[in-house]
Amino acid sequence: MNDTPSANRTHIGFFGCRNTGKSSLVNAVTGQNLAIVSEIKGTTTDPVYKAMELLPLGPVVIIDTPGIDDEGDLGEQRIRRTIQVLNKTDIAVLVIDNEELVIDNYSHKDTSNLWFGTQREDGKCEINLNQQEKDLINKIKEKNIPFIIVINKTDLVNDELCTTTPCLCASVPLCDKYEEILYVSAKTGFNINLLKEKIAALAAAETPDPYLVADLIQHMDIVLLVVPIDKAAPKGRLILPQQQVIREIIEAGAIALVVRDFELKDALAKLEQKPALVICDSQVFAKVSGLVPEDIRLTSFSILFARYKGFLETAVKGVKTLESLQDGDKILICEGCTHHRQCDDIGTVKIPRMIKNFSGKEPSFSFCSGRDFPEDLSPYKLIIHCGACMLNKREMQYRHGLAEDQNIPFTNYGISIAFMQGILERSLI
Repeated sequence: MNDTPSANRTHIGFFGCRNTGKSSLVNAVTGQNLAIVSEIKGTTTDPVYKAMELLPLGPVVIIDTPGIDDEGDLGEQRIRRTIQVLNKTDIAVLVIDNEELVIDNYSHKDTSNLWFGTQREDGKCEINLNQQEKDLINKIKEKNIPFIIVINKTDLVNDELCTTTPCLCASVPLCDKYEEILYVSAKTGFNINLLKEKIAALAAAETPDPYLVADLIQHMDIVLLVVPIDKAAPKGRLILPQQQVIREIIEAGAIALVVRDFELKDALAKLEQKPALVICDSQVFAKVSGLVPEDIRLTSFSILFARYKGFLETAVKGVKTLESLQDGDKILICEGCTHHRQCDDIGTVKIPRMIKNFSGKEPSFSFCSGRDFPEDLSPYKLIIHCGACMLNKREMQYRHGLAEDQNIPFTNYGISIAFMQGILERSLI
């Protein structure tokens, strides 16, 4: 339970053309042989994810990606997967190969600096990137991802000491925040520590994640968690949303009490101090709402996560679509992770059944899980997502942003269930 979930880690993606040394650089930055390295172009054929501790940043997910200049039908699929990685990337590192760099003019300011491209009157220089690199930077900028450009294999050009050089990219103007280009060598380790420091600085400049529950409670408050233990519950452990909420309650100096749903009534009767908040699993929302007095705040893990991931307002607005469903309307139900589905699975069985009973209609349902999320959402009347405990905030911003761009209502499991059971207004805290 002390391990930081991947969804709460800073995601650092390494991008670039084939054979620029992305995998070697990943290994150098992490100090581990995480990625397979080869002189053959296109060795990395799928994005590779590794959760780890990276000083001075802390818990991160490192992502090594296929080259953005891959060729052929398979190459196009690999490029598409690489571009999809941007949707969950918090910090991007664009890796350029010294040997492949297009240079209009080459000169030395002194023996400690390397200048590539055309030097300008203001003392900076312009680097001519290839088209794939320019296109990638445009996509990074469109998604507002902090990034740094790294020129790798510096040891092949000059074995003498070389340092960072402030530059601007030709045809792709960068704002002042991103105009520095760092020269490194994955082979010799030159500037690798400096690269880690600059990645950490970019991450520190980002807006910190909000709280799940800590801002809703005070020191020594009692928070009662209602956790069903049924055949769908994992053996011997709590699911991730429950773990994270408990950890945050403890860190806030409050008291976390956990009961099963059929013991809730007795638990409330035994408490001398009234709970400041009750949090339940969405599947027992109606039962819990009937037992918890109106003067005690009530919500669900799923609603807390919609708030935490930044799409609560969108989800509350989107759920009202359930009132206007017609026969044949298509609904997309999305899981953020992949797991073995039970016979009465909430996403594929319970929610579709509830929707049919609530609406009195016969909509059709499609399902997706894990990293598979369609770009074209136009066939759907509504999208219902899980709580997204396994997806980082940027990935969820991409998903509900994609829905908003296509005018498709977007909500989640807990909000849908609360709405259909008539307790949504009470559960929004």
